[in-house]
Amino acid sequence: MIKKLTIPVDHGNRNMKTTHFLFTTGLSSTDRKPAGREDFLQTDGKFYVLSDKRIPYQRDKTQDERFSILTRFAIAKELERTGQVTEEDVVQVSLPIGVPPKHYSELAERYREYFLGDGKMQNLVYNGRTYHICIQDVAVYPQAYAAMMTEGEKIRQIPKAVGIDIGGFTSDFLLMRSGSPCLDYCDSMEKGVITMYNDIISSVNGDHDMLLEETDIDSILEGKTEYYPEMVVHTVEEMARNFVTDLLSSVRERGIDTKSTYTIFIGGGAILLRRFLESSSRLIKYQFIDDIFANAKGYGILYRSSLAGK
Repeated sequence: MIKKLTIPVDHGNRNMKTTHFLFTTGLSSTDRKPAGREDFLQTDGKFYVLSDKRIPYQRDKTQDERFSILTRFAIAKELERTGQVTEEDVVQVSLPIGVPPKHYSELAERYREYFLGDGKMQNLVYNGRTYHICIQDVAVYPQAYAAMMTEGEKIRQIPKAVGIDIGGFTSDFLLMRSGSPCLDYCDSMEKGVITMYNDIISSVNGDHDMLLEETDIDSILEGKTEYYPEMVVHTVEEMARNFVTDLLSSVRERGIDTKSTYTIFIGGGAILLRRFLESSSRLIKYQFIDDIFANAKGYGILYRSSLAGK
């Protein structure tokens, strides 16, 4: 039986996300079936497992075949979740995805062609179960704008709003006027939490002779400070505060003052840094979209809207 499913995928530099799943943007491969209990994907004659070691930052993800495999992982996870797809079914997949607003005109068509592929059926074996899929359609939308569409009714009432999506390697911002994107005021800055992590790890190692992992930094920023030396906690928090100050100052340098513009924070980085953002003197009116899956959900909203308008 032919079945049709829409599966939005958010290709983050730190994490991959669907509307239901989040996993690290990391991958390893082997010629043999994994002996452990981890999830695996078998395709193109190889076995793949997810890894906590991230793929280095890729501005154009069509240049790294691993993102194609990670996308298949995302699709397979969603197919398994439905519980409604049998090994006899052929699944026609519509794939709404996104790119940073600044790079939309350059990368949108390239992403569409890359992830669409040749349109032929693919056989995926996920955890030993076979799925037959065909990528039928790929639609590409601006990140941040997509996430804001999860709050579309509210945002259309705001005369001027800026969405700031703090991601892994980049922070993207986009100005909205009464709910419509203004692409003259958008940018993708290499100021994501991964760059902050690297600076903190280097500073703590140099000043305190201590090696921190990213999870340690997350714990401190989330308020679990009692497990770390006070001087290390102070360094981490001060550098996070400086990161937030520099980020908002960079947005202002590009023509948007968050003091006079309603600010909408998006992404896992914004959630992690919430208490530092909220204490900034550069904010007056703001909100957080706390849903880590907001961009993926927004791609789905925009895709359904485009179908309804046809």
